[in-house]
Amino acid sequence: MTFDASGRLPEAFLTPGGSSFMDFLAGHAPDLLPGRRSLGTGDLSKDVPHGTTIVAATFDGGVVMAGDRRATMGNIIAQRDIEKVFPADEYSCVGIAGSAGLAIEMVRLFQVELEHYEKLEGTTLSLDGKANRLSALIRGNLAMAMQGLAVVPLFAGYDHDISGGRIFSYDPTGGRYEEQAFHSVGSGSLFARGSLKKLYREGMSATECVTATIQALYDAADDDSATGGPDMARRIFPVIGVVTADGYQRMPEAEVGEIVDSVVGARLQRPDGPAAPLS
Repeated sequence: MTFDASGRLPEAFLTPGGSSFMDFLAGHAPDLLPGRRSLGTGDLSKDVPHGTTIVAATFDGGVVMAGDRRATMGNIIAQRDIEKVFPADEYSCVGIAGSAGLAIEMVRLFQVELEHYEKLEGTTLSLDGKANRLSALIRGNLAMAMQGLAVVPLFAGYDHDISGGRIFSYDPTGGRYEEQAFHSVGSGSLFARGSLKKLYREGMSATECVTATIQALYDAADDDSATGGPDMARRIFPVIGVVTADGYQRMPEAEVGEIVDSVVGARLQRPDGPAAPLS
């Protein structure tokens, strides 16, 4: 893209185009797309911070997404308070796992993509449409994923057509899969998902769902060194996003802290957490 020295907008910005911001970048500034950059050789995965565990679960009237706060670089804790759950637009959210820098950049591009579409079309994409746009972004990162810099997000939102929450997972090639009730991604996902299998039930309230996701992250941190549990000394707690018919809301830190205090207090008496009934 060439820029006018007089300060006027380049012609590309004044020419009518489609509703996809990614297509605009591909046509006029392809070097700004993550997947179009020239790459070196070798596995780079140990040299960059990685986000770890994200969980999501639906409840009557919406969906909850929670992310731990630890980023790791090999065996080093790179950051203790990274944020991994973001609003995608008014009625959806996305959580990141994988290469943290690339993942955060992808989320920002995804947010612009959805906002660009809404401004040009005068309406929002359907939840399936949003999930498909994110799939295309992930597919564009395939070359970097082959060198160990994979981005594997978890996407969730409120679907007005069914008056409820939905969850979508992805693989590094951009494959999109709708999940039922709950799901988890990241290094501690195996443990978090196992925890949610025992704790989740139909008809949960939003608060119960938040508590279940915090329990799941606690269990993941208990067995996965790359997942950070609640840091009681520093008062660093999971980021919790809740999406309902009223839109996306990040749960206030004070409210999350109250639930975390309750969970950790109960774990002092029962370190392995709540037990599920046998029948």
